[in-house]
Amino acid sequence: MFLKYLKDCREFVAGDDSILRELLHPEKTSLQIRYSLAHAEVRVGQMTKPHKLQAAEVYYIIAGQGLMHIDEESLKVGPDCAVYIPPQAMQYIENTGNSVLKFLCIVDPAWRKEDEEVFDS
Repeated sequence: MFLKYLKDCREFVAGDDSILRELLHPEKTSLQIRYSLAHAEVRVGQMTKPHKLQAAEVYYIIAGQGLMHIDEESLKVGPDCAVYIPPQAMQYIENTGNSVLKFLCIVDPAWRKEDEEVFDS
């Protein structure tokens, strides 16, 4: 059995300016997985930098309200909402609410720095 608590994960600022805690990554555990799982936060009035991944990604919104931008589309997101982001899509998310926007990021195959391109907004 494998168990990991969010509070035990180191918090850091990601390249897109979100606040991340990595929960699962195949290179950092002995688990037989090919995806990575991270917990992300975007503070009130903030947004992530536009970026592209070579892999597919899913955001699952836990708390807060936001506006998800994927290529030319923008949609409102909130708790219990899942968003699929295709590989190579330009993406960013902005916090449009009055509390921290919290979401899970699932990247498959697992996130790698060299597979991400971040743009200044």
